[in-house]
Amino acid sequence: MERDNVRISIVALGCSKNLVDAECMSRALKDAGYIIADDVEESDAVVINTCGFIESAKKEAIDTILECADIKSSDAPLRFIIVTGCLSQRYPDDILQEMPEVDAVLGTAHYSDIVDTVDKLFENGNKVRNVSEPGSLDHLMTDKDVSTSGYAWIKIGEGCLHRCAFCAIPLIRGKFTSRPIGDILKEAEILASRGYKEIILVAQDTTNYGVDLYKERKISELLRRLAEIDGIELIRVMYGYMDGFTDELINEVRDNPKAAHYFDIPIQHGCDRILKAMNRFDTEELITKRLDKIRSEIPDAIIRTTVMVGFPGETEEDFARLKENLLKWKFDRLGCFIFSPEEGTKAFDMPDQIPEDVKRKRYEEIYELQRQISREVTASRLGTKVVVTIDSVSEDGIFYKGRSYGEAPEDDPVVYVLVPESEYKEELKIGGRYEVEIVECSDYDMTGVLI
Repeated sequence: MERDNVRISIVALGCSKNLVDAECMSRALKDAGYIIADDVEESDAVVINTCGFIESAKKEAIDTILECADIKSSDAPLRFIIVTGCLSQRYPDDILQEMPEVDAVLGTAHYSDIVDTVDKLFENGNKVRNVSEPGSLDHLMTDKDVSTSGYAWIKIGEGCLHRCAFCAIPLIRGKFTSRPIGDILKEAEILASRGYKEIILVAQDTTNYGVDLYKERKISELLRRLAEIDGIELIRVMYGYMDGFTDELINEVRDNPKAAHYFDIPIQHGCDRILKAMNRFDTEELITKRLDKIRSEIPDAIIRTTVMVGFPGETEEDFARLKENLLKWKFDRLGCFIFSPEEGTKAFDMPDQIPEDVKRKRYEEIYELQRQISREVTASRLGTKVVVTIDSVSEDGIFYKGRSYGEAPEDDPVVYVLVPESEYKEELKIGGRYEVEIVECSDYDMTGVLI
């Protein structure tokens, strides 16, 4: 087999952490001589890096596998389907037995085996099952294939030390493991040399970065050292825990000229009784104090959270308490999940499961409440001047689409940027950062004019 004649496509599903894993597999395959293709229908093999966190993610993964199976059974050149990631870690035997079109499954500790797996499939065609204890950092690279434009994700850890009652992440990704600080800095230097000005630090829990490797939290030091790298202009931290936003970290974000005044802190609920049932360490009092601290030290802070509705035993009073506190806390950005029982978690067979129609109604109520809050938040930014990273051009070709420090990729609104042709003749660069004045706001998105 000549590797340079084999085309492999990679489909990354789920979160940004999964995307980083896919970027590393892409680079490993390319370094081995394989051709990375964009179109599954023109590929000899496809790697599907799956998510298996909640029911909707599992459905998306299964649907994607079945779509590729249809392509494999057609006249397309596709010969092999390789399934990696969270779904493989949880259900390797089910995948192989119930979807015979799948040729290999790799667990979350075996991303680094992707080249060997592809080699074996093309050599003998025998099915491969490589799943063991979850979690590993072995596959992470300092010079991976970045698939995003304008920004790049850097994974700083794997797994989780928390044991929330609803969450299967520790079962899928293993215990929390921090990546050595030197590797992170080297990757950031390479990204800067390639023109990336915004980097985004991700892990299941970024605020506990370093506790295993260095016996103390090191996220503040990491931010300081990353800020010393020439070319990096914005550093964003995603997925922190409320108790991890210590005074030291808040002050570092306040004083570090490159740290985005953006806080991503999933609280999951706003009622003490449900938080305790979820096995969360947050309380209403702690959340209130930390939010007050952040806003007093950093008045222009943008704070994002995630909440869950329909957790077993959530009464109307508990839900009302959540809404009452969300009105008080006024998160700038909010995502909402509907509880889904996940095998192996404490909440899977808890009593007092909530009916699906009730969960859906509560979900819709939360988003309507947040829409009202977001309208107020975006209106407050009217007339402000911000630096925007350009990510793409809008579908109509009239606007550029980008983000200021207050918008993270994928989940947050965008800033539509209009360029006055009479004053600025050159096209804006994807990944470039430009000063913009916000001139119009909707409930979520904003429109700005290039200054």
